Amino acid sequence: MLYLASITDPAWTRRALGNIDEILLDHAHCEKKAASMALSLIFRYPDRPSLMVPLSRLAREELAHFEEVIAVMRRRGLEFRRQLPSPYAASLMKCVRRAEPLRLRDTLLCCAMIEARSCERMQLLAESLDEPTLARLYSGLLASEARHFNIYVDLARGLDLWSEEALRERLAEIAVHEAGVIAQAPVEPRMHN
Repeated sequence: MLYLASITDPAWTRRALGNIDEILLDHAHCEKKAASMALSLIFRYPDRPSLMVPLSRLAREELAHFEEVIAVMRRRGLEFRRQLPSPYAASLMKCVRRAEPLRLRDTLLCCAMIEARSCERMQLLAESLDEPTLARLYSGLLASEARHFNIYVDLARGLDLWSEEALRERLAEIAVHEAGVIAQAPVEPRMHN
């Protein structure tokens, strides 16, 4: 279960299908940023050994996905290029508390929500795309995205600083915040807008 507090409006899928090249570019950027976030957490929390190996593996998998999306783009005659960042992640992270260890837990749970929304949107694309290559790409990534959600939740759980009930309550709060971020997102062909 992905704990999303809202489902994607069908208008997003229509917009994405009509702008699939931009979606692919944004998706590549998302995979790159996901790898960067995992590495950033490794550097920011060297005193948390339980995070090191899972986040390192996650970063490598995200980079493999980045390369996979780039390969699909190139087969379509596209190249990776700069793109103005979507406000989604920055807006989502505004709910992260400043004081540790709450900052770490909230960051991990926000990362989980990003993975959950990615999983939901990739499923929509996999089910809606007419192009078999693209449908296979997105259906092939679904299990990884769901697993990444669970990895981040398990890492937050593994901090052993809160009860399971407190963890689930905070995850639910962040899910509601994430739903609000999605509802206010600009109307652009992006994975999380």
